[in-house]
Amino acid sequence: MSTFIRDFIEREKINRRNFLLASAMGAGSLMLPGSLRRAVAADGTAMAWSYRDRASAYWNAIVSGGEAYVESLGLNKSAMTSLINEGSSEKSLSDIKAFLAKNNGNCAIACDPTDSPNARPVVEATKAAGGYISTIWNKADDLHPWDFGDNYVSHMSWSGVQPSKEAAIKLIEAMGGKGAIVHVGGIPANIPAIERLEGLKQALAEYPDVQLLDVQSADWDTAKAASLMSSFITRYGDEITGVHCANDNMAYGVLEALKAEGMTLPVTGFDGNPEAVKMVIDGELLATVFTNPFWGGGISLALAHQAATGAFKPSDEPHDHREFYGPSIVVTKADAEAFKAKYMDANPVYDWNDRWSLAAGPIVYSK
Repeated sequence: MSTFIRDFIEREKINRRNFLLASAMGAGSLMLPGSLRRAVAADGTAMAWSYRDRASAYWNAIVSGGEAYVESLGLNKSAMTSLINEGSSEKSLSDIKAFLAKNNGNCAIACDPTDSPNARPVVEATKAAGGYISTIWNKADDLHPWDFGDNYVSHMSWSGVQPSKEAAIKLIEAMGGKGAIVHVGGIPANIPAIERLEGLKQALAEYPDVQLLDVQSADWDTAKAASLMSSFITRYGDEITGVHCANDNMAYGVLEALKAEGMTLPVTGFDGNPEAVKMVIDGELLATVFTNPFWGGGISLALAHQAATGAFKPSDEPHDHREFYGPSIVVTKADAEAFKAKYMDANPVYDWNDRWSLAAGPIVYSK
């Protein structure tokens, strides 16, 4: 096993273990060290981000963006409470309810509900308590912010279909326009997992000489992806000529499984994590897709907090300011160095009052 991926998997395990230990503290809600006390902004609004965990570079960037917004208010980043749900929709809901109760509803919350069905009870609990919430990624198609007055401020997703299709085309081109692909997917009920698979299928529809051999889920996890890829190799062997992964963390596991078998194949990821961008530069990973999680994390909390403090009134905004796509950039070896210099070497400085500066249009739902 390569040093990088071995260290990455071990670091992921340690971080998650630490989060689980920390979650045993307090009233069922998980907070980072130093945030167990009641942390509020100067205006009295308690701010929180509810998310999976900080073990992955993606979620770390999301939360770092939220912290950057808090710091832009002249506060210490500990003024934002982290509610870590470990991917559990039940814990996500219970943590948010506890946070709302603790702060008498005077709250601004940013949240990934972890799966689509959980978004509604999370939003309903927030509205009932008088809080304000912005969600990302997961919600049902018939759940809309404008149906909840001002309390459900916004929902941001990223169009996984088109960038996933673009990455898949890069993969197919690297395969010479023929061969067979396996897809390593995320949690099946997650919107990004569904859309990224759909993007691959749309690309394949344009290349009749490329077969989709198999589609299996590795739950966004590096170690599970390594195990899954090993089983793909056992079953299909040299039939596999390319691997399409629904996120970067799983791509790391796929690359490790290939190395263990002495195989070299083109592999694509998704998320644009710093490690993945370096792998693209080094030629280990064919491509990744960057969704600017730092901006996404910051603007989601900014929207909720600014609505809570009356800086703007969500119900006065057009629908495309309340449901919108975040930005996506496909990163390949041709542009990875320039991309790294712009986005990775230092976090860009954003004006959090310019609320929709990077929004990429209204969310479009399939019929």
